[in-house]
Amino acid sequence: MRLLLQQQHPTAVLVALSGGADSVALTAAVAHVAPKLGVRWHAVTVDHQLQPGSAEVAERARRTAAHLGASTAAVLPVEVASGGSLEEQARVARYAALERQRQRVGADLVLVAHTLDDQAETVLLGLARGSGTRSLAGMRRVSGTVARPLLGVRRELTRASCHAQGLPVWDDPQNLDPAFLRVRLRQHVLPMLERELGGGVAAALARTAAQAADDDDLLSQLAGEALERVRADDGALDVAALQALPAALATRVIKDAVGARCGRGLSARHVHEVYRLVCDWCGQGPIDVPGGQVRRDRGRLVIATKVGNTTHAEEHTEHGTV
Repeated sequence: MRLLLQQQHPTAVLVALSGGADSVALTAAVAHVAPKLGVRWHAVTVDHQLQPGSAEVAERARRTAAHLGASTAAVLPVEVASGGSLEEQARVARYAALERQRQRVGADLVLVAHTLDDQAETVLLGLARGSGTRSLAGMRRVSGTVARPLLGVRRELTRASCHAQGLPVWDDPQNLDPAFLRVRLRQHVLPMLERELGGGVAAALARTAAQAADDDDLLSQLAGEALERVRADDGALDVAALQALPAALATRVIKDAVGARCGRGLSARHVHEVYRLVCDWCGQGPIDVPGGQVRRDRGRLVIATKVGNTTHAEEHTEHGTV
């Protein structure tokens, strides 16, 4: 905690406090360390309004933060959009609310209470989905204005810390609901791996994330530089220039370029199919990707966005094969 704040030099931070053991332990740590470093600290509890009594839980968390000395302690109710994954929609609503509150109180960082166990679960999910280096890198200790001071701390330690300080915590019943994939990982998969492999699996997964993050940072930098070389002014990608790149770099360039143009992330399958337009060209037609379409046209990959049933490229050329 102290090292992270010293490295980032914030004048003020906002603590995301759910009321659970992890976030209460984080709040108590911030209350202890921040004043000694001259850092103002605020707290906010996001009420997703998804469970009966959520307003009371949020108010108890707010009072805990006020008791610990927060400059401000607020509750922000949010509306979670319907459709898709409930976890993902709640996450989107939560981080949007945290960012609004960060700007409102003038904080430099939002501190969230993800632990080493959360990191291990994230890496396992990335492995299961085959999502590549970026997923294996897990959550970053600092990502933009979001920081995770407890990323190297085990979950059992946060609960022990709260108990030792006599701080009340709330156990979210959704954290025990096997309908959620992450809960099944937590309750069954990780314990089985720890048991069968002799322990230390969670810590090993967290170390893997740290190593993958270093690799991913370098690959992202190289891909950004390569993208500037292969991308034309109209956004199309030069096929010959892509062919000259190592596959690991070319596929990252494709993923970044198409994702940025279409506003959606690409799965490994989509990246592979688009890369075949570069390295295994045999006249195949356009490749549908989330939010758009990619086609090979006269030695270039043209990326078109999709609005309704219509695709729109930044420029129009005659179709042809190369």
